[in-house]
This record gives sequence, structure tokens and C-alpha cells, in this order.
Amino acid sequence: MDIYQKIQELKSSNQEFVICIVTDTKGSVPGKAGFKMLVLPDKTIFGSIGGGNIEFQAIEFCPEVLEKGLAITKKYKLEEDLSMACGGIVELYFEPVHPKIQVNVFGAGHIGKTLARYATELGFKILLIDNRDGIFNENDIPGVTFINDEYLKAIGSLSFNARTFSVILTHKHSFDEEILRTLAQKPFAYLGMIGSRRKVAEIKQRLTESEVFDEKTIEKIDMPIGIKFNAVTPQEIAISILAKLIDVKNNLTSDYE
Repeated sequence: MDIYQKIQELKSSNQEFVICIVTDTKGSVPGKAGFKMLVLPDKTIFGSIGGGNIEFQAIEFCPEVLEKGLAITKKYKLEEDLSMACGGIVELYFEPVHPKIQVNVFGAGHIGKTLARYATELGFKILLIDNRDGIFNENDIPGVTFINDEYLKAIGSLSFNARTFSVILTHKHSFDEEILRTLAQKPFAYLGMIGSRRKVAEIKQRLTESEVFDEKTIEKIDMPIGIKFNAVTPQEIAISILAKLIDVKNNLTSDYE
């Protein structure tokens, strides 16, 4: 399997990795321009940029590339920077490749289903979760994974990290708050809950009084959910939420120091 086939395999399995390419060289170096290497989060590699300390340093740098989410070009002076006797200069290009952002949508009502359809078409990976019997009987949204189970039980089967997106749109306020309290204690990039200003104010007050959540966590929760405009129909509200998801997704990266 060549490196391009491997890239497609990793993308098809929704894995994240870094593409590392030698873009320029001067003097005596272990690899030549065009050498390529893929680096997975556990530092497993496919391909090579020439071996030696330059390859080791590139592999060690890749977790930061994944965390920042930005492509970067770095120049290494082999003798001065890496104590390599060959003494040339190598320029490396690092490009992070992330899997689709997964959005856990709690509540498969009109808004939830509409959001799932729109978001899937824009490249998000959607898990649509609801505890009601028969809620998915006539659902035909391609590319969406359906979970028909109690909400907290479903949460227990999911994994969470700093890139996790969750949207709370259930048919009961009590469910919304219970889910919110559980998810706010887990890492997340985005956590949003639908609700009126009164509902949101009351829940914020209870979260504050509970002393479980700090002010920073509470303020990070998007409630009332979505980009503010005069949205009325389920389709319009779904667009408002989707716009917010896109905004957060596109701002997940941070600059290198």
C-alpha cells in the first residue's frame, strides 16, 4: 500500500493523523524533497522522511500539530539544532488531518432531525439520541447514527474529548438539565442547550448554587442555543444552531507560539 492509499484508509476510518513532507533540503541530509510520512496520535508512523534524529523530532512535534489544528512549515539545521553530523538543512511541512467533528444531538424532535440532516450535509458526523419509543421508525437521514436509549445511559457509552460537540434539544426541561449537568463535567469544544431566557437563567442559577461548576464552565455553555436572529420555524432554529457549530468548529485552532 502506498502512502496515498494509506491516507484514504485513515480518512475512511475517521482517524486523525499528520502528513509530514520534506519540502526542501540543503547540504547533506538523510531524506530528500518529496519524502513523506504519516504520524498517528500514538506516534505510529507510515512512510519515512529519512530516519535519524530529524525523523524522531518530527514525530515528537506531531501531537502539537494535531492539538493546534494548523499546518506549519519548520526548518531544521541538522548540526546546530539536532546534533546530526550530516549538517545540512531540512524544511518540513506538517499538515494535521482531523476526522469529521462528531455532534451528539440529544432529542430527535423536529429541530433535532432537521439539524441532523443539515449538519450531515455540511460534513459533521451526527449521533441522534432520543429515549422515546418509535421516534426513529420513519427516519431516513443518510449518514446519521441513531441511538434509541435513555439519555444518561447513552452518554455512558460515548467518548468525550476537547473536540466533542453536544446539542441538547429534548422534549422535557428536566431531561435537558440532567443531560447538561452530566455533559458539563466532561471535556467539550461545544455544549449548547435550547431554552427560553427564563429557563436558561433558572438553570444557570442552579448550576452556580450547586458549586459543582465554576463560572468559566457555565459561561462556556451556549444557552439559549445558536446564533441569535429571529428564528421561528424548526428549520430556521436548526440553521441558527448549525451556524454556531460551524463558527466553533472553524475556531478550534490556535496559533503556534
